[in-house]
Amino acid sequence: MRTLYQFPLSHYCEKARWLLDHKELDFTAQNVTPGVHRAFAQLKTGQNKLPILKDGEKYVAGTTQIALYLDDVYPEHRLIRGDTTLREKILEIDGICNELGIHVRRWGLAHALAEGDESLEIIIGEKGYLRQFEKFSKPILKSLMSKRYQLDDERVEQSKYSLDMTIESLNQVLVENGCRYMVGDRLGLADIAVCSMLAPLLTLDSTPWEREQTEHNSVEFTVFCQHLLELPLGQYIKRIYATERHARVDWRGI
Repeated sequence: MRTLYQFPLSHYCEKARWLLDHKELDFTAQNVTPGVHRAFAQLKTGQNKLPILKDGEKYVAGTTQIALYLDDVYPEHRLIRGDTTLREKILEIDGICNELGIHVRRWGLAHALAEGDESLEIIIGEKGYLRQFEKFSKPILKSLMSKRYQLDDERVEQSKYSLDMTIESLNQVLVENGCRYMVGDRLGLADIAVCSMLAPLLTLDSTPWEREQTEHNSVEFTVFCQHLLELPLGQYIKRIYATERHARVDWRGI
């Protein structure tokens, strides 16, 4: 049985879940306690980040490596095209999105933590030590996240600028490809990367970031969400989630 070690609200983990779902592979989404995950990840993969896929005795870390591994071992429903030109373009967009995700996380988290503790509720989970001692775990987690993801005003503003520039660039790529997919004529790694990295900014229904979880968004966040939805890129993300995100596992994990 495959296990994906994850954080429920992580857009990188959403991307990994989607890769497995696209391949129609059975797996369990196993939540890992923030902070503790670093020692676990280091032990199993020699790095300290999630997501991590365990397939039999094999551990694979990072969404791009997971995608490459899945295409190699499970070639049906390929994520990356065999054509050299398309492959290079797909991996280029995927690399851009890996960087984009950092800025989405920083800017989105800064707004979410400023407006309330809704995101912390999911991170803490329904049971376990973090929930049992939530009076202490919430402020500790909030402090750790602020430090870990560098949520100071200057960094957050820099991330907003990077978001604007990257979204403009990706929107142009989409338009040049006819607005159906990012590369080629069917869903692949590039589409999954773009959609999962930007989904937290759109609070779409049936995603980990649906509006019930983020009803206290700041005015700035709401305006940005509306702007993104007015672009072909925003409508594309909304459409792809509605028509091609066939989730097989609950994102909340266990």
